[in-house]
Amino acid sequence: MQNYTQDYLLDKKVKIFQPTDGYRASTDAVLLSAMPALIKSGDKILDVGSGTGAVSLCLAERVKNLNVSILGLDIQPQLVELSNLSAQENGFDFLHFDLVDIRKKMPSHIPYCSFNHVFSNPPYAFNDMPSPNQSKATAHNLSLIDLTSWINFCIKMTAPKGFFYMVNRAEALDQILAALYSKMGNIQVFPLFSKDNQPAKRVLVSAQKDSKAPTILHRGLIVHTENGDYSAQANDVLRLGKTIDFL
Repeated sequence: MQNYTQDYLLDKKVKIFQPTDGYRASTDAVLLSAMPALIKSGDKILDVGSGTGAVSLCLAERVKNLNVSILGLDIQPQLVELSNLSAQENGFDFLHFDLVDIRKKMPSHIPYCSFNHVFSNPPYAFNDMPSPNQSKATAHNLSLIDLTSWINFCIKMTAPKGFFYMVNRAEALDQILAALYSKMGNIQVFPLFSKDNQPAKRVLVSAQKDSKAPTILHRGLIVHTENGDYSAQANDVLRLGKTIDFL
């Protein structure tokens, strides 16, 4: 077993194990997990590029009283191992992580077009210098697959009328929308601002398969106040576990 730390999310409601020296979860994962208000009993949920499992773990805490199943996919065996350990530690028996390379054909137990909700916090960096730490480089840099192909995979896994949710750099929004065009509708764009009066650095995007509803651009969320504390709205989401109710 690799060296790892025991950390917490959602104001210590969720325990997470993460590599001591490697990729570690950020607030982006918690914000992504707060997007949906439409998950219902019986739904199947997929987390593509699950990393340390932060998105799925926070989702599991939010929907633990519903009869759902959550599956996380990642290419790094050490992260899959730690994520499953985290799921067990939190008592989330409906959450499991598999070692899967999304560039290859899916195993038979993971059928295409079968998930009601597909989440993804993919690598952000396109041209950044990769970290010398291999785990961080794999998690942060899109070197193995391009963003459009990543999104196309997520669309392929989404069931008819199902939903896709993503967080990414704001500068990638044009590529995200182009990948979704004609394949998904009801697109919701939610900018994330580090502070007031600054350009958005991140965007949350959701879309619905087989929908013809128009795209909506929302006001977005300011994460920090001028003194660096969480804003009241960000605190509600990141610590109190509230959802971002814009769908």
